[in-house]
Amino acid sequence: MPIRRYNPTTNARRQSSVDTFSDVTKFEPEKSLTIFRKSTGGRNNTGKITVRHRGGGARRYIRVIDFVANKFDVPATVAAIEYDPNRGARLALLNYPDGEKCYMIAPLGLGVGDIVMSSAQQIEAKNGNRMPLKFIPTGIMVHNIELKPGQGGKMVRSAGLSAQLMAVEGDSATLRMPSGEVRRVSADAAATVGQVGNIERNLIRWGKAGRSRLRGIRPTVRGKAMNPVDHPHGGGEGRNPIGMKFAKTPWGKHAHGVKTRQPNKYSNTFIVARRSHKKK
Repeated sequence: MPIRRYNPTTNARRQSSVDTFSDVTKFEPEKSLTIFRKSTGGRNNTGKITVRHRGGGARRYIRVIDFVANKFDVPATVAAIEYDPNRGARLALLNYPDGEKCYMIAPLGLGVGDIVMSSAQQIEAKNGNRMPLKFIPTGIMVHNIELKPGQGGKMVRSAGLSAQLMAVEGDSATLRMPSGEVRRVSADAAATVGQVGNIERNLIRWGKAGRSRLRGIRPTVRGKAMNPVDHPHGGGEGRNPIGMKFAKTPWGKHAHGVKTRQPNKYSNTFIVARRSHKKK
């Protein structure tokens, strides 16, 4: 996915870059695999804002992706590579011999006409094939990994990401995650071979507020620009620092570097090594 930079005809264009979509072969989604996405504006089911700075944006449709891929040992042909507005990765539209269609996350290098397969047994470890981790050779890069067998892919699904299968011992497989974390999952959990495509998406520079508004991201006001009644960082004459030892959230709790993971989280036993910049 090449990135295009424009001539600096305006201040916004001086800073912005756009996706060329040169890898996309079909621009209209499959109608039978789309659902209308209702905007929540960051509110939960009681109407309270739980995520700030959300709202508006362009109308989107959810593409129904088959993360489970339990149609085993049936070869599927890649009919198209499509854009998905709800994620950074591309989608591959698969056609099965019986006429069924489904979406999968497109790995890097997958093209129209390629054949992919999902199986509960050992098959060829080629790009796009899916099988349990215990059948995948060690050292291979994988993505769309299940946490529990049959649950569907939960981890490593964003554009450009991949995890490395380090070892398979007994009932567990050891993975090095994109963050550097080393963790164990069930060896019966399935994963897709390869790296998620669209690896240059993180190089896009949005450039101006208008493009963020189209993505449903509303403006964020700095706390130190507010009044003391609105934020702990607010107040003061002229431009002042926050005036306290630690940064705080609008509700007075510590921010910036505070650990949010539960100390007794169930998956702690599966983590072999935390990220390099984190303490165990």
